[in-house]
Amino acid sequence: MHRTVEITTAPHDTEALVRELEPLKEVTGLSVSHGASIKPKGDVITVHVLNRGADEVLKRAREHGGERVSIVTAELTSIIDKQHEEAIDRDVDEAVWEEMATGLRHQGRVTANFVALMALGGAIAAIGLVSEPAPQTIAFVAASIIAPGFEPLAKIPLGIVLGRWNIVWRGLVSSVVGYAVLVLAAALTMFVLLATHNVEVSELVGNPEVKNLAAPKLKEMIVSGAAAVAGMVMIAAYRRSVIAGPLVALVIIHAAATIGAGIAAGRTNLILEGIERLGLDVLFIIIAGVLVFFIKQITVHRRQPIV
Repeated sequence: MHRTVEITTAPHDTEALVRELEPLKEVTGLSVSHGASIKPKGDVITVHVLNRGADEVLKRAREHGGERVSIVTAELTSIIDKQHEEAIDRDVDEAVWEEMATGLRHQGRVTANFVALMALGGAIAAIGLVSEPAPQTIAFVAASIIAPGFEPLAKIPLGIVLGRWNIVWRGLVSSVVGYAVLVLAAALTMFVLLATHNVEVSELVGNPEVKNLAAPKLKEMIVSGAAAVAGMVMIAAYRRSVIAGPLVALVIIHAAATIGAGIAAGRTNLILEGIERLGLDVLFIIIAGVLVFFIKQITVHRRQPIV
């Protein structure tokens, strides 16, 4: 998607900023509404820009928009412009830092909805741990889609690369809270199943997938590593609608559920195995995120976010 960037500036900064934006070849439309903004008060500059030029627009807005500059970005469904047809066809699929941070903040912020989804994902994953192969697959896939477990972890490498430690801290808090809730929900679910004799401990301990968690082979680790990289590329490319794919391929949700199931069953070995596998996939995610975001910074964005 291309972008609209709406910049509100103090009147005395408008002319200088317009002079900076007008020569950019990636800018397909530029208009000014003097005195149009009530809050904050000022002029409104509307910029229609291709993805490949969005960073340069934001960079110049930061440098020449004055201290009172306020910026809003939005996606454009299409730009129909014969003069810029070739450039439009060659546009790229890159998100800007501010959009990545906003998207991760929305998806991974500790709210009632976030906590509820992590808990429900944990309960479903726990049932999958004691299910037959077909319903187990359905449970694991469903739990991975339901529980927003990827985005909080993705905040950590984003903050590291940008040097924004408040983002790192929020990612750590969201991850700890979210996965603690998931583990607790899995433990409660397994406790109920065991207490009502709907399952036996042997069904949990003897489940092939549970055993596989304890000793992942190279092929499983390759899948996890590739999924971690794919998830970060999707965030950087703003492909939000398919982010569930990497989380399904990773095992962080049912690895965390294994910790809870081990607690309910009183099996220390299951707890340790779940922690080990969860830690491995979290490490994959953080390393992949640092690499992808660092490469994007030096090859695409080459700037710090505005705030």
